[in-house]
Amino acid sequence: MKFIYKNFFLITILMLFGFSSVFSQNTKVFTVILDAGHGGKDPGNSYHGFVEKEIALKTVLKVGDFLKKERNIEIIYTRTSDVFVELANRPKVANNAKANLFVSIHCNSVKNEGPHGTETFVMGLSRHDMNLEVAKNENSVILLEKDYKRKYQGFDPKKPETLIGLTMIQEENLNSSISLASGIQNNFTKKLNRSSRGVKQQPLWVLDAAYMPSVLIELGFLSNKVEGKFLNSNEGQTKMAKQIADAIIDYKRKYYGTSESDNDSYHNDSNKKNSNEKVSKKGESSDLIYKVQVLASPKKIKLEPSNFKGLKNISYEFLNNLYKYMYGATSNFQEAKKMQLEAKNAGYLTAFIIKTKE
Repeated sequence: MKFIYKNFFLITILMLFGFSSVFSQNTKVFTVILDAGHGGKDPGNSYHGFVEKEIALKTVLKVGDFLKKERNIEIIYTRTSDVFVELANRPKVANNAKANLFVSIHCNSVKNEGPHGTETFVMGLSRHDMNLEVAKNENSVILLEKDYKRKYQGFDPKKPETLIGLTMIQEENLNSSISLASGIQNNFTKKLNRSSRGVKQQPLWVLDAAYMPSVLIELGFLSNKVEGKFLNSNEGQTKMAKQIADAIIDYKRKYYGTSESDNDSYHNDSNKKNSNEKVSKKGESSDLIYKVQVLASPKKIKLEPSNFKGLKNISYEFLNNLYKYMYGATSNFQEAKKMQLEAKNAGYLTAFIIKTKE
């Protein structure tokens, strides 16, 4: 198979190694690319008077407004008005900015009014047994671009399984992408009581060409009148945007930690202890257990050390169609930090500490 860009392979490899070292480090400013799907001559999905390009843009701008309240986060938009942006230029904005995250926001639709619910996509490394309708729909914008056959040589948007992808950097970032996607879906479900269709992998060009952890969010189905009305409302857009922003902030703190300057942000009350928690004399919460998440996967993996880089004491939980694998268990936070270091030394560079109830 040919690469998406003609004669692009060698340049891509060089860029990947350069960018990989940048993304693996904690930077003072955390850069988020917010991508409002479609725009201009490309309206996206349109049902019952609800237009995807309008809803996506309004929601993206609200996400940005929430993120601006958090210190040390830079927001870059791929568009801030009703303009057409070529698909190739969306991840290019993120790559040029050496961003930490790429978040693309869309709305779903089908031919009947029944289906509903949110779903968040990460790039699919496997092409087997996939429902490619979403991928075909989101990739089809390529056909509106001039000279698309030359620009996207080797890729047919009607056959997204032909997408070859930048698999080296994707494999490194897939766990991080799944973590963010899972956080977004959890927020939609637990805080807004929205129906969840889970986290899924699909061959989406806009994610495939990005060099950093990336997700594509389908806010819901415009073909469903009730859900479409909610997403088309200012209230609905604000609520969805808040949960996306919260998930991004939680992701930043898990992977990049916090600084003293973050303590006054609007989101810092999430770090306060619950008044109902029992606290021991040593300052540890007696009914909380710390574990280190090392991997998230749509597939169930046998709990053997050989499958987890030699780590023992692995457990898992299943949520939003994902198996989350965790290393160790302790009620002492300092011990948890040691476990996190052990996991990173074993090769899980993006391992992070989570809190669970006993």
